[in-house]
Amino acid sequence: MVDAIITPNGDLDILSKSEIASLQNSSESVYQELFRNCALAVLSTGADSDDGHELLAKHADFEVDILSAARGVKLAVRNAPKNAFVGGKIIAGIRNHLFAVLRDIVFLQDQVEIWHQNGESITEMVFKTLRHAKALKPRRRPNLIVCWGGHSINKIEYDYSKEVGYRLGLRGLDICTGCGIGAMKGPMKGAAIAHAKQRVGDARYIGITEPGIIASEAPNAVVNELIIMPDIEKRLEAFVRLGHGIVVFPGGAGTAEEILYILGVLLNEKNKHISLPLIFTGPKESKAYFEQMDKFIGDTIGADAQQLYKIIIDDPIEVAKSMCKSMKKVYKNRRALDDAFFYNWSLTIEEPFQQAFDPTHQNMAALNLRKDQEPATLAADLRRAFSGIVAGNVKPNGIQAIREHGVYKLDGDASLMSSLDALLASFVEQRRMKLSGNYTPCYELVSH
Repeated sequence: MVDAIITPNGDLDILSKSEIASLQNSSESVYQELFRNCALAVLSTGADSDDGHELLAKHADFEVDILSAARGVKLAVRNAPKNAFVGGKIIAGIRNHLFAVLRDIVFLQDQVEIWHQNGESITEMVFKTLRHAKALKPRRRPNLIVCWGGHSINKIEYDYSKEVGYRLGLRGLDICTGCGIGAMKGPMKGAAIAHAKQRVGDARYIGITEPGIIASEAPNAVVNELIIMPDIEKRLEAFVRLGHGIVVFPGGAGTAEEILYILGVLLNEKNKHISLPLIFTGPKESKAYFEQMDKFIGDTIGADAQQLYKIIIDDPIEVAKSMCKSMKKVYKNRRALDDAFFYNWSLTIEEPFQQAFDPTHQNMAALNLRKDQEPATLAADLRRAFSGIVAGNVKPNGIQAIREHGVYKLDGDASLMSSLDALLASFVEQRRMKLSGNYTPCYELVSH
C-alpha cells in the first residue's frame, strides 16, 4: 500500500479559495463515501475482479482527503493500491482519472442539484456535465463511435473488438466506451495502434461511467477522457448525445440494457428522421449470441426494432467501412436539421428512458413485463430489469441488497418470461454475467 500527495495536471490546477472551500465542504458531506469509493476504483485500474463489493472490502483502510493549496488543490491518499504508482510516483493517466473523479463527483455534484432544483431538463443537465468535462468539441466533423459490449468476454471476442477498433482508427474514427475492460478496452487499444500509425495527434478515447459501476468497471489505461455521469440513465443519454454511431459487441446483462435503451429511443416516431447507425458485430464464434439477441428483440419489442440495426459477423473491415460511410450521412443529417455535430439535440428521449431507476426489490417486482403495451414502453421496463440484474451482479449496493433480501423477482406474461429466461440462461452458460468467480443468479423469473 502507498501513501502519497498528488497534484493535478489540468482543470483543477487553478481554483479560487472559495471553490477550494466548496470542494472541501462537499467532500465532508454525503459525497465523501462516494468520492472515496470512486477514487479507490480508479487507483485499482488493472485489478482482475469485477466485484465492487469485494474491492471495497479488500481496501477498507484506504483514505483520500482534499488539501487546500495556494496553487489549487491536492489529494492526500493513504493505503492506496501500489499498482497505481511507479518509482513512488503515480502513473500519469491514473492521476488524470483521479482528478476527473474529483471534478465529477465532488465539484460537479452540487451544481447538478442546483440544476435540478431550477427545473432544468435532464438533456440540459447531461449537456452541461459534458461541457464541464470539456468533452464537447465544436468544429469537428462526426467521427465518434460508441462501442458497447461486455467486460466478461473471451479472448477471441476481445481480439475481435480490438481488430474492429484498429480498422476504425485507421479511418480516423475516435472511440467512446463504458471505460472498463473487455469490449470496452479492446476497441480503444486497437484504435490507439491505428492512430499511431496514421500519426493522429489528437485522438480521443472517451470513457463514460457512473458511480455505481465504476468500482467493478474501473477505467482502462487507454482512456484519455474520463467522464462520470450521476447515474446510469444520464450515462446512457451521454453516449447517444455525444456519439455519431454505435457498435455493439457481445456482452451480458449490461449490454442487453444498452441495446434495449437505444432501440427504445429509436422506436420513437419523433426519431425516424435521425441518422444514428447501429451495428451488432462479433467473431464467427459469437454468431449464436447475436442470433439469440436478435430473436429476443423480435419476440419482445418486435420486427420494427429489428430493422434498426445491422448484424455483421466476423468482418472488422466491413464494420469500419460501414461506419465510415455512415459518418457522411450523419454529417448531412445534422446539417439538414441545423443540429450540432458535438451534441445530438434533435434526438428525442422520453421520460421513461431518462428518469433514474433505483433497483430495489419492490421496484424490480413492479416492472410491467408484458407484451400488451407499446414496444418502446416495454423496452423501457426491460431495460430497467437488466439494469437491476447488473446491480445485483456487480454493484456494491446491489450485491448487498441481494445478500440482505434475497434475489430479485421479475414477474411477467409467460411468453415474454420464456424469452427472457432463454436469453439470461445463454448469458450464464457463456459466462457473460461475471468475470471473477462462479456466477450465482441474483434474480428469479415468475410467469403466469
